[in-house]
Amino acid sequence: MSANDKLLDVDHVTVSFHIGGVIGGGHLVAVNNVSFSLYEHKAEIFAIAGESGSGKTTLANVLLRDLDPTQGKVLFQGRDISTIKSRRDFMAFMREVQPVFQNPFDTFSPLRRVEEYLFETAMQLGRAKNRREATPVVDHALQQVGLSLREVSNRYPHELSGGQIQRVSVARALIPNPRLILADEPVSMVDASLRMAIVNVFKKLRDEQRVSVIYITHDLATAYYISDRIAIMLRGYVVESGPVQNVLGNPLHPYTQLLQESVPKPVVTEREQWATHIELGATEVKEFARIGCKYAGRCPHVMDICRTADPPDIEVEGRTVKCYLFADGVKP
Repeated sequence: MSANDKLLDVDHVTVSFHIGGVIGGGHLVAVNNVSFSLYEHKAEIFAIAGESGSGKTTLANVLLRDLDPTQGKVLFQGRDISTIKSRRDFMAFMREVQPVFQNPFDTFSPLRRVEEYLFETAMQLGRAKNRREATPVVDHALQQVGLSLREVSNRYPHELSGGQIQRVSVARALIPNPRLILADEPVSMVDASLRMAIVNVFKKLRDEQRVSVIYITHDLATAYYISDRIAIMLRGYVVESGPVQNVLGNPLHPYTQLLQESVPKPVVTEREQWATHIELGATEVKEFARIGCKYAGRCPHVMDICRTADPPDIEVEGRTVKCYLFADGVKP
């Protein structure tokens, strides 16, 4: 596919933060040289999976235009989103790219009725001029997630269940008819019994509405269940990426292999076997500062070169792996 076919092009994005005092200190590279693309004519769910501190939420902030990259760029429909400066351009961008956040109760004030947010979104993002015109728009968005305006009308957030209010969050994101939804940990605050209902909404949007989804998660189970492609992040790097059945069904990077050991061996035709809550490990801050491979301190296959230089990205068996095990001329 050509560059003109790209809906979203993340091009060697790096984000670093100064840490320590005003004098001295250092830099933490939260996202390190990350690249991937989504395409105009291929609606898909692209998962970004990683433990706490992997850089996935920082990357989400870049994609939502809340944070500028230190290096690299993000193109949406061919435009560098860092050039979006005016309110008019930003609203146009938000009509195409919509977020769904982790905690729906942080999204909605307990003092406002839920429907007010939905009508406001319809009018602010150009789907309706007034409340009368917005009514069918809002109701249609709610019906796409298995609700209706009648069910949520005159109700405050605390009067809805966690699953209902998160589906309202998804409905709100659907109101402007976006091309892309960025869902950051959308089921981590939802009871286990409701997780599958939420993730199935994203599958339905992909299949029936042709909406692409970037699904950011620490839950490998739901990532395997719903995604088409996946990128595994570790301390700012993407260490393995490709079709989800390759990466999680037959992982090559030692870190991905470690994660895969946390879940039953998947049966490709029965992804429901992964439909349990699997969490990744805890953050080790020292790994961010490590020279070379960030996984070297834990890897059973570590070599001297792993401790001195960043591994290259290597194409192998239908995916990209950042690991010296697959580099020509390097012997374990």
